[in-house]
Amino acid sequence: MFRKVLVANRGEIAVRVMRACEELDVETVAVYSEADKNGGHVRYADEAYNVGPARAAESYLDHEGVIEAAHKADADAIHPGYGFLAENAEFAAKVEGEEGITWVGPSSDAMESLGEKTKARTIMSDADVPIVPGTTDPVESAEEVEAFGEEYGYPVAIKAEGGGGGRGMKVVESADEAADQLESAKREGEAYFDNDSVYLERYLENPRHIEVQIVADQHGNVRHLGERDCSLQRRHQKVVEEGPSPALTDELREQIGEAARRGVAAADYTNAGTVEFLVEEDPDRDGLLGPDANFYFLEVNTRIQVEHCVTEEITGIDILKWQLRIAAGEELDFAQDDVEFDGHAIEFRINAENAANDFQPASGGTLTTYDPPGGVGVRVDDAMRQGDELVTDYDSMIAKLIVWGADREECLARSSRALAEYDIEGVTTIVPFHRLMCTDERFVEGTHTTKYLDEEADRSRFEDAQERWGPDEPAAEPEDVDVVEREFTVEVNGKRFEVDLEERGAAPLANGGSGGSAGAQRPSQGSSASADTGSETADVSGDGESVTAEMQGTVLSVEVGEGDEVAAGDVVVVLEAMKMENDIVASIGGTVSQVPIAEGDSVDMGDTLVVLE
Repeated sequence: MFRKVLVANRGEIAVRVMRACEELDVETVAVYSEADKNGGHVRYADEAYNVGPARAAESYLDHEGVIEAAHKADADAIHPGYGFLAENAEFAAKVEGEEGITWVGPSSDAMESLGEKTKARTIMSDADVPIVPGTTDPVESAEEVEAFGEEYGYPVAIKAEGGGGGRGMKVVESADEAADQLESAKREGEAYFDNDSVYLERYLENPRHIEVQIVADQHGNVRHLGERDCSLQRRHQKVVEEGPSPALTDELREQIGEAARRGVAAADYTNAGTVEFLVEEDPDRDGLLGPDANFYFLEVNTRIQVEHCVTEEITGIDILKWQLRIAAGEELDFAQDDVEFDGHAIEFRINAENAANDFQPASGGTLTTYDPPGGVGVRVDDAMRQGDELVTDYDSMIAKLIVWGADREECLARSSRALAEYDIEGVTTIVPFHRLMCTDERFVEGTHTTKYLDEEADRSRFEDAQERWGPDEPAAEPEDVDVVEREFTVEVNGKRFEVDLEERGAAPLANGGSGGSAGAQRPSQGSSASADTGSETADVSGDGESVTAEMQGTVLSVEVGEGDEVAAGDVVVVLEAMKMENDIVASIGGTVSQVPIAEGDSVDMGDTLVVLE
């Protein structure tokens, strides 16, 4: 087993990995950006290293910076968690090439084969795993999209090669949309995965999202740990996951599980992974979906999943520990027949979002109250604690609530109780939405599909839930507090370290030009520029109606220029926030008089993007 593992991630998944390491008597190393210097994963780790500014591309996605931190810490393994570098085959190959450091995950070759969706489709097809009709070569032109739509019918899904979780996917409803949606999908692919290659699939109208957890060692053993149902989604992003699926017969789940094992074995895959499928729902079904139902391979996630906890609760198998053991060369010590499923588990993603406002991410806040639930069958995976400030630079998920019951009925009842106990103030979350879902007829009956939240659910009920169970008013922002930063040189066991200390509410040390070794810096108050980015909000002059940012994010593209005529509803800016591409539209028509932002700029909620006259 390893001596010390660097966790190349943040938040709750970093803490989850560290807990598994601690139980295996392995030391842990955290990496953090400037935005995360007070993060929970930093507190939990045995040691921590700053790898750059808030921008992920300059910190958590910095290959050399992360590997350098591993060498500094003398870590002998790197675990990527999920997101960031977890499915980056190039980074995995770099780690594999580093002497004395082991990559905790599938090989870079397997990641490359299965991470690029067209290659994965070919592998699965050769292994006799059903695949959705689609292309096996990258698509370059709108004409190819139109030809595919004519052959298979609309809608058509355009998907990024390196995508996942709905990122880099666009749905084309007609030939008129082909060019714009192709450009958007390629842009997202480049922005999120450094790969603008895309492919096409027939878009299934009413699917269930079923995924199979697998583990495979370096000795040729492949096991599946059952399926999870992830059909409750908004904008292709999962919000609730459960296992086993409430819609499948045992015969169908066994077919899907064995298909996953075949595909993974054919790819020469090792470590943990998830094979995702779409199962066509029968709207007229009476009972469960049986062995005659159509199911299709969707993709392989070559990493640990957010929802791995569901499988751990119903199997009793610690998947994170097995990731570490497999990477260390150990052999799986259980056969497929030894995998037993006990009860039912549901995971609720506790996102800092407002479900009543189209799941808009929170723009900030401080956890003035944070009291998670407990009791029989209740598990909370988190990293934040009361008093922590919400970091909005990354994903909106701040915690996961996982509930187990002897059956689904008990699990739902226990979930209602646990969600009612979850006391969070200071940050808006989707806990009220989850409480609503525990009594939602379609969800309780298990007949919901991936389209339910976006196209069928009564959104007014989300507003009612937020009003009933959400906080009365956002917590007041704390008054500005003087922050004093002091630099010290300390020596531990003969080794010297430069240490930065931060005091809040303390008077600054008088420097007086004395040349003392301990300096103090007081950040300027009321500055419009961020110390991390060094950028300032552009000046806006003149009269006119301003189109403002609805959330904090990064400008992906500016669709208009000064002098352009726009109509109400036209897209003027495309903004990336919380890994989602958001079209910012004009509410009125007019002439563009000013565009104070540019592609790549970071903006805050309320910042002016375009001025119309």
